[in-house]
Amino acid sequence: MSPPARSAVFASRPLAALAGPRDAVRQFTPNWFAAVMGTGVLALALGQWPGSAPKLALLGEWLWLANGAVFVAFCAMYAARWLLFFDEARRIFGHATMSMFLGTLPMALATLINGLLRFGLPRWGTAAVLPLAEALWWLDVAMALACGVAIPWLMFTRQRHRLEQMTAVWLLPIVAAEVAATSGGLLAPHLAGATAGLTVLVTSYVLWAYSVPVALSLLGILLLRLALHRLPAAPLAASTWLALGPIATAALGMLVLGSEAPAIFAAHGLSGLGTTAAGLGTIAGLLFWGLGLWWMALAVLVTARQLRRGLPFNLGWWGFTFPLGVYALATLKLGSALHLGFFADLGVALVAMLAAVWTIVATRTAAGAYRGDLFASPCLAPADRA
Repeated sequence: MSPPARSAVFASRPLAALAGPRDAVRQFTPNWFAAVMGTGVLALALGQWPGSAPKLALLGEWLWLANGAVFVAFCAMYAARWLLFFDEARRIFGHATMSMFLGTLPMALATLINGLLRFGLPRWGTAAVLPLAEALWWLDVAMALACGVAIPWLMFTRQRHRLEQMTAVWLLPIVAAEVAATSGGLLAPHLAGATAGLTVLVTSYVLWAYSVPVALSLLGILLLRLALHRLPAAPLAASTWLALGPIATAALGMLVLGSEAPAIFAAHGLSGLGTTAAGLGTIAGLLFWGLGLWWMALAVLVTARQLRRGLPFNLGWWGFTFPLGVYALATLKLGSALHLGFFADLGVALVAMLAAVWTIVATRTAAGAYRGDLFASPCLAPADRA
């Protein structure tokens, strides 16, 4: 794939190119689910604001409900594309970049599951929420496991890649499993029966290991690519933030799993293992948080440089939101675990930064969606576009 084709993943289309609602379905691509991820993590962050902030929690709940409706609408559009334009939709498997965004589907679902546990439990009760949350989580696990292997397999067998064209987008199908692991850590303590909780907890640790080492290996390759071939083009600048995602999620996952492990392991006579898991979770979370600080500093420098050169808006800007949001959540969790005001204060600042970025990106996305110029499927050859 040539560099222009790679950049076309995030390109906008002129209004005249969108013939109508049917064409919007034809041009709908999985990168729209990144908007659900970014909105979902903001809703969760507002719901975890330190101290008493009932208005912010209520705002987070409303945002989560609206985000769920958007997710359902996006699923309907993408399903319709497969039904109405099957031959064109299946080209995604051969596309070297757009196929990576299939990983956004399980990650978007995970934010809704987490919101169901945070907002749904107190509003609708355990009997109504937990069976749904558990069923959706296992679906999310299946999707994440499939993406984590199937997309790399397509990279190895059907797609063509070059090191100079690599971006952090490669991480998307890999990170889905560790996002599901964090959700499992949140779900496990709510499940009735010690066995169910232990099963989810152990599965979550496996999911974390299924994802994080592979993601770290890709980050090493990404550093090599940046050193040899310099920064990505301006339309792909936001992808630099995606590298923060697996690091922040690794930290949050270890913190969440470690905080829930002692009670669940103790229920099975494994108190020592639970204590060890709690300590390792805190240390690992702190270490990954420090690595994330380095990547965030690098991403800020890249963004500032590209802003000076001109940074065109596209759906890739949602890459600014989810990684920053997960890093904010990990920071708040560290503040709670270590009882250090520094992390709590920094977490609040990061959530405020996330809210500002989300407002900009969401506003411009809504305007672009209304105009129709954000609907573009790079899997279609130029001659095939409406």
